Amino acid sequence: MTLKNKAFLTTCFVILSFFGTAVGQNADTTVLSFSEYIGYVKKFHPIVKQANLILNEGEAKLMKARGMFDPKLAIDTEKKVFKNTEYYNKLNTTFKIPTWYGVELKANFEQNDGSFLNSEANVPNDGLYSAGISVSLAQGLLINKRMAAVKQAKLFKKQVKADRDILVSSILSEAAKSYLSWLKRYNQVKIYENFLKNAEFRFNSIKRSVVNGDMAAIDSTEARITKNIRKLDLIKSRVQFTQATLELSNFLWLDDRTPLELQAGVTPQVNMQDEIDITLGTSTLNSNLLNLDNHPKIRSLDYKYQILKVDRNLKMNQLLPQVDFQYNFLTESPNLISSYSTTAYKSGLLVRFPLFLRKERGALQFAKIKLQNTKYEIDATRLSIKNKLSGIQSELASFTEQNTVNKTIVEDYEKMLSAEERKFSIGESSLFLVNSRESKLMEARLKAISLENQFFNTKVKLFVTLSNPNN
Repeated sequence: MTLKNKAFLTTCFVILSFFGTAVGQNADTTVLSFSEYIGYVKKFHPIVKQANLILNEGEAKLMKARGMFDPKLAIDTEKKVFKNTEYYNKLNTTFKIPTWYGVELKANFEQNDGSFLNSEANVPNDGLYSAGISVSLAQGLLINKRMAAVKQAKLFKKQVKADRDILVSSILSEAAKSYLSWLKRYNQVKIYENFLKNAEFRFNSIKRSVVNGDMAAIDSTEARITKNIRKLDLIKSRVQFTQATLELSNFLWLDDRTPLELQAGVTPQVNMQDEIDITLGTSTLNSNLLNLDNHPKIRSLDYKYQILKVDRNLKMNQLLPQVDFQYNFLTESPNLISSYSTTAYKSGLLVRFPLFLRKERGALQFAKIKLQNTKYEIDATRLSIKNKLSGIQSELASFTEQNTVNKTIVEDYEKMLSAEERKFSIGESSLFLVNSRESKLMEARLKAISLENQFFNTKVKLFVTLSNPNN
C-alpha cells in the first residue's frame, strides 16, 4: 500500500469517526415536543373528553337528590253523580315544602259538597283552609332518605372527579408510551443511517483502492456485505419508525371528531430528560414524605367510604320507632292572622315500631360489612401504592447506574474502533476486525437507546402510580 493511499484511508476513517458520534437532524424537520404532544392529548382526545362527562354525571345525581326537597303542589278532585243526584263533589288542594331535618311545611284548601257527603268531610261553603307542619320525632329526624341522598350525591360528585383524574392519567400514560416508542424508533433510524454512511464511505474508499491495486478484491466484497447488512437494518428500522408514527397519530386529534396524522418531517424531541419530568410531574419522589391521602385512588375510595357511612347512619336511624306528628291550624279566612286559633285545629300522631327489627338489623349489619370491606380496601391500596413507589424508585436508580455504565462502554468501543481503523490504515489490521469493532459499537449505542427508553417508561410508570394528570 502506498503512502498516498495510506494517508487517504486515514483521512477517511477520521471522517467516519465523526459520522459515528454525531446524529444529525435535517433543517426541514419540525420537532413535536413531548409537552406539546401531551397538551394536544389533554385538550382534544375523545377519551379525555369522555372522562370529563363523568363530572356531568355527578352534577346530575346531585340535582336529582336535591329535587327530593322541591316544593310539591297536589290537586285532588273527586265527583259522583248518579240518577241526576250529585252524591259528592270534593276538592282537596295541598302545597308542601320539605325541609332538611324531617320537618315538612304544609298548606291545604278543602271544599266539599253533595247529598251523600260523609259528615266528617263537611266544610264551610267557601271552603276550609289549613296550615301547619308535619315532623318526625324519632326515625327520620336527624337523618332520612332525602337527607342521605343529598349527602351521598355531594360525596359522589367529589368521587367522580377523582375517578376522572385516574381515567385521564391512564390515557395520558398510553399516549406517553406511544411517544417514547416513536422516539426510540427515531433514534434507531438515525443510528442505522449513520452506520450505513460509514459502510458506504468505507466501501467506496476500498473499491477505489482495489481499482488502484493497493488492496485485494476480497476486501471490497466484505465491505459490500457490511454495507448491505446496514442497509437491511435501516430498511427494517424505518418500517418500525413508520408503525410507531402511525400509532402515535392515534392520540392526536384536531377536535373530538377529527383525527390528525403526522406529516413527513415531523420528529420527536431527542433530549427530553428534563421535559418528561416537568410534563409528567415526576422530577422528585420521596415515598416517605409523599402524602397518599391526596392520591386520586385513595380519595375515590375515601369518598366511597363516606358514602357508605351515610348509608350506615341511615340504617341505624331506622332502628328507632317511627313517630310522626302533624298539627294544622284551621280557618275560613286565611288572610286574617287573627282567624288562626288553637281552638280550631287538626292534628295527628302515628307511632309504628316493628317488634323484632330483623329487617332493619339485617340491613344495618350489611351496611357495616360493606363499610369495613371498603376500609380494608383503602388500607391495602395505600400499602400497594407505597410499595410500588419504592419499587419504581429503585428501578429508576438502577437505570441511572446502567446508563452510566453503558456510556462508558460506548466510549471504550469508540476508542477501540478508532484504534482499529488506524491499524487498518497502516496495514496492521483487517477489514473484518474493523467491522467487528464497529458492530460492537453499534450494539452499544442501540443498547443506550433501549436503556433510555426503559428509563423514560419507568417515569411514565411513576406518573401512573402517582396518578396525577394535572401536573
